[in-house]
Amino acid sequence: MKHTKKETPQIPLMETSKESSLAKVWIDASTGHKIEKLVNRNGNNYSFYFHNNPFIKSKDGNSDLMIFSGRTETSSQYFTVNLKTKEIQQITNTKGSKRGEILGTKTRKVFYMVNDSVFSTHIDTHKTEFIYEFNDDVIGSISTLNADETLLGGALITKEENEIFKKNPSKSSYFDKIYEAKLERSLITINVNTKEYNNLYSENAWLNHIQFSPTNPDVLMYCHEGPWHKVDRIWNINIKTKKTELVHKRTVDREIAGHEFFSPDGKTIWFDLQIPRSVTFYVAGKNIETGEETRYGLKRDEWSIHFNISPDQKTFAGDGGDEGQVARAKDGMWLYHFIPKNDSLVSTKLVNMKNHNYDLEPNVHFSPDGKQIIFRANFEGSTQIYAVDIKKHSLN
Repeated sequence: MKHTKKETPQIPLMETSKESSLAKVWIDASTGHKIEKLVNRNGNNYSFYFHNNPFIKSKDGNSDLMIFSGRTETSSQYFTVNLKTKEIQQITNTKGSKRGEILGTKTRKVFYMVNDSVFSTHIDTHKTEFIYEFNDDVIGSISTLNADETLLGGALITKEENEIFKKNPSKSSYFDKIYEAKLERSLITINVNTKEYNNLYSENAWLNHIQFSPTNPDVLMYCHEGPWHKVDRIWNINIKTKKTELVHKRTVDREIAGHEFFSPDGKTIWFDLQIPRSVTFYVAGKNIETGEETRYGLKRDEWSIHFNISPDQKTFAGDGGDEGQVARAKDGMWLYHFIPKNDSLVSTKLVNMKNHNYDLEPNVHFSPDGKQIIFRANFEGSTQIYAVDIKKHSLN
């Protein structure tokens, strides 16, 4: 009997749009890179914010899982998607919309809030544990977990500040108002085992973007939020000594530094640097051990709302931006992969995002194997999660 070779179905070459997403897998006609719809379930699905790690090994260790938030008819829940098999499992099943996006890879738990209460749910057993409830006198939130996974970090805000948010729900309305109010905020920790609450540090400033170091359990990064050209934004605090340290000091009028994040080894804090604002663009990194600062220049159209770094710390990704963003880019609606060369970044366009509305930020993540960039987008009319190959697809 003669056996014929089974042909692999050809992946369609399409503009990235609502039509392409129906194909589940396609080649971006503008870039030549393969894109796949990573999560296939009804409703809106959201990948994590760019500096929140969503990845954990499967229980058997043979593949990687990604945690994401999915909307149901009555609430939001956390799910896992197996990056190899694309199998989806629901982790949480409690009532109420959840916020937090905090993953403990050692304890294999996802931490989150529902209303004023903090919970954890085990990724494998789905067992949910109550951790802490903020009382009626304070408005608190948690947003990060330290490296040994014993402490949650977050902030307390005043009721006056909360009223400003309620009366001004859009960012364009509340952003300047919160900054100018100069109301007290506090950095806090909650011990996940003893449930002990600790008020760590207070200041009459908008303390935000709170992130524990991925390797040093005592280092907490936070920012002075507000118009970036008016603040020295990026700070660290040692939670044992309470010593604070400015990471980057502005040197000229209207210089900005922001959207900071730790490198995987915890040694460097990377950030978007513009000297001055909207003129000269860099991805910059401050080595917090040596104090040395590295700067990679990039072009205006390559500027991105968020940058991220690969697991091997050799390359970067960016999610681009539309003309309404700070760079005022004329052709910036792309997802990028960047390779450092001398003092600059050499870019490759991965996804044409012209059909995406940047009111939803794509929030790029490298996959754990470093071969894909995972992002969220709304070009199909709802919010969904996709992955694009960094290596260009061969059409042969």
